[in-house]
Amino acid sequence: MYTLNSIKEKVLSGKQLSDDEAYALLDFDSKELREAASEVTSRMCAPVFDSCSIINARSGRCSENCKWCAQSAHYNTKCDVYDMVEHAECMRVARYNHERGVKRFSLVASGKKVSGDALKTMCRILDDVHRNVGIEVCASMGLLDRDGLRQLKEAGVNRYHCNLETAPSYFRHLCTTHTIEDKLATIEAAHELGMEVCSGGIIGMGETPRQRIEFALTLRKARPVSIPVNVLSPIKGTPLGETTLISEDEILDTIAMIRLIHPAVQIRFAGGRARMSREAQREALRIGVNSGVVGDLLTTIGSTIDEDRQLAKEAGYDF
Repeated sequence: MYTLNSIKEKVLSGKQLSDDEAYALLDFDSKELREAASEVTSRMCAPVFDSCSIINARSGRCSENCKWCAQSAHYNTKCDVYDMVEHAECMRVARYNHERGVKRFSLVASGKKVSGDALKTMCRILDDVHRNVGIEVCASMGLLDRDGLRQLKEAGVNRYHCNLETAPSYFRHLCTTHTIEDKLATIEAAHELGMEVCSGGIIGMGETPRQRIEFALTLRKARPVSIPVNVLSPIKGTPLGETTLISEDEILDTIAMIRLIHPAVQIRFAGGRARMSREAQREALRIGVNSGVVGDLLTTIGSTIDEDRQLAKEAGYDF
């Protein structure tokens, strides 16, 4: 029988929770769970809010059948479709975000993976941003192999993003065109090249609370420095378009559990948080969230940089 205090003290001592201890988190009262997560956050994470911005560099016509995604060619969602954003537009957005104090800039592209001339074009853009803007550059371009990742690294990319999305036991119910193992292979190749990894997922897609713990434990294999937490925004036309929204309490409890399983990583507010009340967003920052994707997101609207800066400062973070 585990107590929350013993679990918290084990985390604070620098030891990793066992799988059984992680699943035991489901048994504790929400208030106590969040207080434990808050203490771990304050003692094991620097009071600095890591901000990143993204630009949808290639949109739509994706071959993959991820049931949550507006960009899948399998569904009629009326999302924007284009092959490549203009180089000049990427530079404009990168400079704007850098001037506003945003720390990172990432190109995100639809499709199973970016390759060939498209990858070379994106590498040129990222190299230009890296050399001439001064903002850190990241990339999210699908299931790249070692050669594709090497090209990105040579262009200045020091962090690669590849979400696991959900628990392995649930992933196959949401996508059949690739696997979590495919994702982990790309992630491992990024590690081998000396790149940092950003990997998280989406909650509220019909998974059970136990599967959220399974997801958090599986993320250990990815060894991420950053875990984006998205909350499903049901998009009309996708198979999950009519999914019932999960409650703010479920979101907050999940963040607390992820913090206790990953005590020193950046937990990154991403898509779907705009529907949360300001009070709930402040609580999320208190119990674990210490980074965020700022500005507009891929196919949903985010919050403004100024709003996020104010929220972070209210929670005691430097932005």
